Amino acid sequence: MIEKDWELLLQLYEEGTITKTAQKLYISQPALTYRIKQIEKEFNTKIIYRGSKGVHFTNEGEYLVQYARKMLKELHKTKDNIENLKEDVQGTLRLGISSNFALYQLPVLLEGFISKYPNVEINLTTGWSSNVLQLLQGEDVQIAILRGEHNWSDAQLTLNREPISIASKEEIDLSELPNLNLIRYQTDAGLKQTFDGWWQHTFNVRPRVSMEVDRIETCKELVKKGLGYGIFPSISLKDEDQLHTFDLTYNNQKVLRKTSMLYRKEFLDLNVVSAFVNFIRDFYHIRE
Repeated sequence: MIEKDWELLLQLYEEGTITKTAQKLYISQPALTYRIKQIEKEFNTKIIYRGSKGVHFTNEGEYLVQYARKMLKELHKTKDNIENLKEDVQGTLRLGISSNFALYQLPVLLEGFISKYPNVEINLTTGWSSNVLQLLQGEDVQIAILRGEHNWSDAQLTLNREPISIASKEEIDLSELPNLNLIRYQTDAGLKQTFDGWWQHTFNVRPRVSMEVDRIETCKELVKKGLGYGIFPSISLKDEDQLHTFDLTYNNQKVLRKTSMLYRKEFLDLNVVSAFVNFIRDFYHIRE
């Protein structure tokens, strides 16, 4: 097996079908099937069965998936360490970033970082904070920037804390919220729990949800048309949106959403990781 075979097995395990895996790897289905047969021939064992709903891995196949994950991780470490021997800051920086942070703040950060360190290649994965944390725990990424509170025992820096706000096209009375249309968007469990906790503390009835959409920007555009109100972290609200907002409070304290950078201290031995951590420290004026 070679590196491409390891990647193939992991992708197939994640996607669960030959069709989707071939699309993700930009190869034909016959070519993918041929590589699987070659792996099976090399190990003289069956690694998958094809069913009506996709592929199913045998015990031997499951073992090879774990082997592939381990080998790719070791390969990444080897490449990182070799790049680290060079004097210039270069190599691949593997980042896992919360989707909202990636949408509203990451571009300017990466622009500044790459301008300072042009020989660094960025490998970026975005998603809900809970999923990104799993990538960090599995060492699939070296640094994670997450939203909300998370259980992490290694290095952690708080970048900022921002209010969570209710936004609407026209000014509204807080006491009238239960009678108004709420537009919801899909988000991670942490933010949803924060809002639900505030609502239950403030009202004794359920919110009147009129629309549910998959993206925060879709929700905001609907709010801008006056179709309802939304609850947004202030990172997503701009002056040009021209929305009326007020911050959520709990026991006379603003309800805040934390953004943190998490990483393993041992990775600071890598120049590219150390450079990014220091860059973020300077950007957010962190002296801790």
